[in-house]
Amino acid sequence: MMILNKLFVVLLLLNLLACSLANEEPMFEERINAAPDYVREERLADEIVDTLLDGKAVWLKTDDRDFLAIDTLPDEPVKGAVIILHGRGFHPDWSDAINPLRVQLPEYGWRTLSLQMPVLQKTAKYYDYLPVFKYSHQRIEAGIQYLREQGIHHVVLLAHSCGAHMALDWLAANGDTMIDAFIGVGMGATDYQQPMLTGFPLDKMQVPVLDVYGADEYPAVLRMAPERKAMLVAAGHPVSRQAVIPQSDHYFSDKGDELVDIVVKWLFSLFVDRD
Repeated sequence: MMILNKLFVVLLLLNLLACSLANEEPMFEERINAAPDYVREERLADEIVDTLLDGKAVWLKTDDRDFLAIDTLPDEPVKGAVIILHGRGFHPDWSDAINPLRVQLPEYGWRTLSLQMPVLQKTAKYYDYLPVFKYSHQRIEAGIQYLREQGIHHVVLLAHSCGAHMALDWLAANGDTMIDAFIGVGMGATDYQQPMLTGFPLDKMQVPVLDVYGADEYPAVLRMAPERKAMLVAAGHPVSRQAVIPQSDHYFSDKGDELVDIVVKWLFSLFVDRD
């Protein structure tokens, strides 16, 4: 990990130096010392809490502050819980991909805990977010601890888009012993001329993995799909799989039901059939 971190700094420095010379981006020091936009997070939280219809708002703790999560319980006995991480710049009740998962999974017995992930200003791109990935680690672990303390046995981590980058960064640093399965949705999405600086750790994972993406995804997600599938095969878990949703874009616009269906069927085969 130390070598990868040094490589990341060197590559990011070179990229930012080139951009700053073109007067297009902030200097390296500003980028590397970036912190989440907490004011924006608070504004998003206020809007969500005021309009929340399903689930309840809870405030989880990290070392430096509290952050919003939405806890949605099923009516029937709980089979397990799914922690949901939204994409770049969004929030834990985002309408396109997150809300359908958050609200519909409890209908099948799965409790959901949707976390507010670190956000930056609306114009921020993939490389802007890299230095704030570290702030996501404590949030993921706070969500896991919250559910474990309430007796949840099966905890699944589900992450979309930049949330998947944050989840994979956490997994690369900490391993997967704290979760029971991982679902990556739209993994590998970045920005133009901003390729991923570290690879997927999927081949090193011990827990089962579901890799879901849309047939009309961003080019990077589609291009790296064979690589991700090969990693799942290399990891060797018998129930890990890759799934494609036809006619779906990266945000699963109007395809929330199809996304939920794939996730539910995989979770059912993974846990319910084996308990």
